[in-house]
Amino acid sequence: MTRAGDIQGAPPPSPSRALAWATRASFLVAGINLSAWAPLVPYARDRLHAGEAELGLLLLVLGIGSVCAMPLAGLAALRVGCRRLIVVLGVLGLLCLPGLGWVPGFSGLAALLFVYGAALGGMDVAINLHAVTVERQSTRPLMSGFHGCFSIGCIVGAGSVAGMLWLGAAPWAAVLPVLLLNAACLWRSAPHLLAAGGDAGGWHWPHGRLLLLGGMAFATFLMEGAMLDWSAIAFNTLQQVDTARAGSAYAVFAVTMTAGRFAGDRWVARHGGMPVLLAGTALAVVGLAIALWTASPGLALLGYALAGLGAANIAPLAFSAAGRQPGTRPQVAVAAVSAMGYSGSLAGPALIGFIAHASSLSLAMTCVAAGLAVAVVLGSSSVRPMASGR
Repeated sequence: MTRAGDIQGAPPPSPSRALAWATRASFLVAGINLSAWAPLVPYARDRLHAGEAELGLLLLVLGIGSVCAMPLAGLAALRVGCRRLIVVLGVLGLLCLPGLGWVPGFSGLAALLFVYGAALGGMDVAINLHAVTVERQSTRPLMSGFHGCFSIGCIVGAGSVAGMLWLGAAPWAAVLPVLLLNAACLWRSAPHLLAAGGDAGGWHWPHGRLLLLGGMAFATFLMEGAMLDWSAIAFNTLQQVDTARAGSAYAVFAVTMTAGRFAGDRWVARHGGMPVLLAGTALAVVGLAIALWTASPGLALLGYALAGLGAANIAPLAFSAAGRQPGTRPQVAVAAVSAMGYSGSLAGPALIGFIAHASSLSLAMTCVAAGLAVAVVLGSSSVRPMASGR
């Protein structure tokens, strides 16, 4: 099998420290770009006087932009290289952020969300292709740590914007600190990213066991997307928390998810992949149920914390199992499952708006928890080979 380093000459024995940190920085930037939108959702709703169905339509436009960009980004990364694609899409995403805080019209915000979604989806594919290439140069797993940096970015993005809003900043101004931080990260990390796109070996959509693993990733990232796009709305609506503080629900979820991801490798080494997968899923479902069906803001925050901790390692376990599936090149399998997962993150939450419009927001998000449980039960047998090898 051709190693990724062969593109630029003899493959090094392991990636340089600068390359590894640049890859982590790209995941950090992607997480910040994605999560900075979460605290702005209630303000967009109020600015447009939008109901749940209209808000769901806007989120659907964001998801459409992302899904349209994903296959194009995979091809573009191979043609122009990961470095250029990550930088261009990272800059495009952060330039969209101020507009998300002030664009007044429905059609204008929808158009901006399409571009924003395309930048997010394309960058997610580019950084995962880059991460696969870097990990193949290493003698130890790196993917979970990379995704942990994405989660740190989500904490920084959501927490910083929510904090600025709490201090009284206008929505468009609340994103300026994270915009400057992202620009600095891209400027410092870009020279150390791989110029080439890597040996992706083509593209195909998941099938067989990969389809089940993709379903796990889809359901997990759908839950993450639901937290991103709807947790502030739910915290504001169900527990009557004021708009400026509603973003704390997602911040708590992101904090515990990050902690769970950085601890995940040790948990799997000690207990095995299957127990971590099943216990995490049960914890995520119970936590989300608490968050949605209690009237206490404190208990709701506890529920979001449990949900983040439980869901932390489901997608990394799916990615690891995808790379171990026989008959499929690991980099192709991981890229395909990643695309299916991110489709759930960015396209699925729009459906919550329509379900909530027809029933209630708490019932719509309960369906997310049920879907996660079903997807893990169906896909867990594909993780078993990895678990037994631990």
